[in-house]
Parts: sequence; C-alpha cells; structure tokens
Amino acid sequence: MRLPAGLRNLITGLSVVVLFFLYLPLLFVVLNSFNTSRTFAFPPTGFTFGWWRAAAHSSGAWHALGATAIVGLCAAGIALVLGTLAAFALQRFPIWGKQPISLLITMPITLPGIVTGIALSTTFTSVLGMNLSLATVIVGHATFCIVVVFNNVQARLRRTGTGLEEASADLGASGWQTFRLVTFPQMRGALLAGGLLAFALSFDEIVVTEFTAGPTKTLPLWIFDNLFRPNQAPVINVVAAVLTVVAAIPVWVAQRYGGDQT
Repeated sequence: MRLPAGLRNLITGLSVVVLFFLYLPLLFVVLNSFNTSRTFAFPPTGFTFGWWRAAAHSSGAWHALGATAIVGLCAAGIALVLGTLAAFALQRFPIWGKQPISLLITMPITLPGIVTGIALSTTFTSVLGMNLSLATVIVGHATFCIVVVFNNVQARLRRTGTGLEEASADLGASGWQTFRLVTFPQMRGALLAGGLLAFALSFDEIVVTEFTAGPTKTLPLWIFDNLFRPNQAPVINVVAAVLTVVAAIPVWVAQRYGGDQT
C-alpha cells in the first residue's frame, strides 16, 4: 500500500522530531564529558580529556563495571536456559493451561521494577534468610531477562513449525540429531538475539538492583551514588557516555544477526 505524499511527509517529520528529542540529551552527555567545568553546565566552558583520564583511573567505576558484567552474563545465561526450555515446553508439548503459564512467565517484565524489587528483597531476607549479594542480584535480573529469551524463542518456534523436525524423525534421525542438525540451526538467531537483549536489559537495570544488591555496586548504582558529588560529576558524564555505547552494541548485534536466516 502506497501512502499519500502528504501523509508520508508528516510521518517522516514526526519521526525526525521524536529521534531528535531522544538523542539530543545523549549528545549533551557526551559533550559534557569533554567540558572543563565540574558541573553539568551548558554550553561547555572549555575542552579537555582530563575527565576521561580520571574515569580510566577510577577504581570504583572499574569494580562496578566488573560486577555489572558478571551479573549481565550470568543473568543472560540463566535466561537462555530457562527461557528456551519454557518456550519449547509450551510450543512443542501438549501442556494444560498454556495461556496462564505464558502469562505468568511474561509477568515479571510488565510489573513495575519497584514492586519486583520489594518482593525479591523480602523473599531473600525475610523468607529465605539470605544476605543480599551479587548472587541475589543475578537471580533478580534473571527473573525479567527470562521473558526476553522466552518471547524470542517462542516467536521463532511458531514461525518455523514442526515440519522439518517431523521429516527428520521420519528419515530415522534420533531426537538429539534432529535438535542438533535441524532445530538448533533454525533457533540460532533467536537465541543470539534473546541472549544479547537480556544482557543489555540487565546491564542498565537499577530499580531491581537497588533492592537486591546489598553491598554490591553495579555501574548504574555507582553512577547514581556519585551523581551529585561535585568532584565526580564530570567522571559520571564519561562513564555515562561509555555506557551508552556499550549498551547499544548488543542491541545492534541482535538486530544485525538475530533475524531470520535466509
């Protein structure tokens, strides 16, 4: 269907305006990372690489980055296993109550983060008697990362159907051979996209982390804690600029390589 020229121009104009307001604040963050001023003032009063050198030597930022990477990788790994198994169970096996089960699996990503955080914190500390640590953050992040993997894998299973798997079985292949040679190649893109998006979602999560971290400091928490400290404000701009790029990489890779393979 071809849209009228006036409507196309209107949609294009609105898209440009929305993208402008989305990415202009990010540009200000990058510019302020080179600003000689110690505040978030604009326009910049000068140009310097000093804050980038200070950020590179900030032990707190590096420790927080390491904790964030560990949490993201572990949460994405757990989500890949559990989300994939759940998607296969609901799509490939006759299970009673598929719709309610699917709703329960996807609920964590629709709930407000503060509700999830309070519920997890109460469960860990009051019910299970655990100390909040890096492990509790990983479990907390995995609860909503599973949804991303589950949705990606389930959508791919719906599109591919079972025809090739049934043909493989008819030709004498075992269940493992069918999975390795037929099912997995079809699912590879969805698994890659789901894992990368789960990592990106975990990487910048702050609300659930605040309630489950205890003494652990992830990078978003470190940024929030140092945001209003005068000596740390310029370094925060540098870390935020780097974090923007790092968070965009897995999303780009997921879009580039996570689609249908033709």
